[in-house]
Amino acid sequence: MRRLSSLPLVAVLLAAFTATAAPELRGTWTAQPHNNRDGKELQLQLHRQDEHGQMGFSEPLSAFQGLSTNDGPASFTMPREAGTFSFEGQFKGGEGAGHYRFAPSDTYAKAMAGLGYPKLSSEDHFKLAATDVTTARIKDLAAIGYKNLSMDELMQVGIFDVTPAYVSELAKAGYPGLTMEQLVAGRIHGVDAAKVQGLSSAGFTKLSWDDLLAMSIHGVTPEFIKEVRALGFKDLDGDAIVSFRIHGVTPAFVKEMRELGFKDVDADGFTAFRIHGVTPAFVKEMREQGFPNITDEELVAFRIHGVTTDFVKRMRAAGYTRITPDELVSLRIHGVDEAFMRAMSGTGDGGAAKKK
Repeated sequence: MRRLSSLPLVAVLLAAFTATAAPELRGTWTAQPHNNRDGKELQLQLHRQDEHGQMGFSEPLSAFQGLSTNDGPASFTMPREAGTFSFEGQFKGGEGAGHYRFAPSDTYAKAMAGLGYPKLSSEDHFKLAATDVTTARIKDLAAIGYKNLSMDELMQVGIFDVTPAYVSELAKAGYPGLTMEQLVAGRIHGVDAAKVQGLSSAGFTKLSWDDLLAMSIHGVTPEFIKEVRALGFKDLDGDAIVSFRIHGVTPAFVKEMRELGFKDVDADGFTAFRIHGVTPAFVKEMREQGFPNITDEELVAFRIHGVTTDFVKRMRAAGYTRITPDELVSLRIHGVDEAFMRAMSGTGDGGAAKKK
């Protein structure tokens, strides 16, 4: 009976031990002023004394207590629910440096144990405090279905500011039930309701999440879509628009190539130009080499197989002045050089290329 009755006490002691905050951590810090659209911030770099690397992040000046960036000694704190950072050092010209201590919070450790995180390490405490992951944020996310998040996911929630409001915003915009990985990617690449609305107004409604993310990653804006359509590409799908951005098919490039005579090249053709390095300069070079009517397909083939201005000149120096684009490509494919051509010429057999 005594043995059984002692089990609840053991459980209580174990819970108390696992919920106790990790020991204080120390290191050095540097800081620079940083302005964004929301106001003045301090860009911090925290270097760990225990050689666990460093962490950098920006905080509004309001996040600190006792902070003055005036020249001279500095002593201030950054309180978080997970613990408190205490800074000592110097500022000069708005930039600061010194030493810091981080004291984890026992209260936070116990609250996190109750939320299913009973064994927070010193590293966990430090990162959760630096990224300001609060127990309220964890509870709010759990309430809308994001339960039992891993420690890595919690860090990402803090770093990229994944909030219930952001989840709700995307759900109302037509993207409910996103995974945490998708939400983090959305935050990283600036996907929000305004972006969804802008692309929808440009004709791209009900995009899949992957397509929406790809457009955001590669900078497809409503303005870019309008510019492309103004060039006559009115029916391009999302993949083609993204491909334009990936490969640098800009309105300026299209206009310049059309001025050189390539007015009937389609979207795939312009993309192929950019992929293989067919530039206006390359077109002019090849026309100067005696190919005034060279086609878009021949130019691409030249680039793919390495038919350069130098190669054309060497073939002509070998005596093949009437060589055609197709013959040049064929020579490159089969590894034929000017030495071989000279040898063939000496036997009286010029092959497909006619010697003048």
